[in-house]
Amino acid sequence: MSNLGMSMLCLAVCYILVTWVGIGHTIFNVKVLHMKSMKEGPGMGEAYEKTKPWHPLYNIILFPVFGYIYMHSLANPTMTEALLTGCIWAVISIIVDLVGWVLIKHPWRLTFKQFYVEYQPWITLIYIAIFLGPVIGFLFVK
Repeated sequence: MSNLGMSMLCLAVCYILVTWVGIGHTIFNVKVLHMKSMKEGPGMGEAYEKTKPWHPLYNIILFPVFGYIYMHSLANPTMTEALLTGCIWAVISIIVDLVGWVLIKHPWRLTFKQFYVEYQPWITLIYIAIFLGPVIGFLFVK
């Protein structure tokens, strides 16, 4: 990896941004569309459940932007670099998701089954989007 620091910065900023977009979407569903929150319904609530199909879209829009930023920061961007970066970003995201959304106890915690089985096909599409982010970004740099 040519610039590990910049790569990790792009990943972290984008991961946090995607998370906040999802939270904002859920809040919008509660406040504006008057859907049930997790306080009012079973599980994560209707407001969150209705955002799930949108999660891959947030990722496929935002990760290529940050993939472009990263690839543009390199003196000699290559497809190999983009593929390696996509692999690293996807693996790190999978680990952070496991720790942050499954293992650590908090109000929005999900079980392994909820996150990796019941959240299909969305979670798989999200990880594909994260992997493709630097690749798509590379295509716009060239």
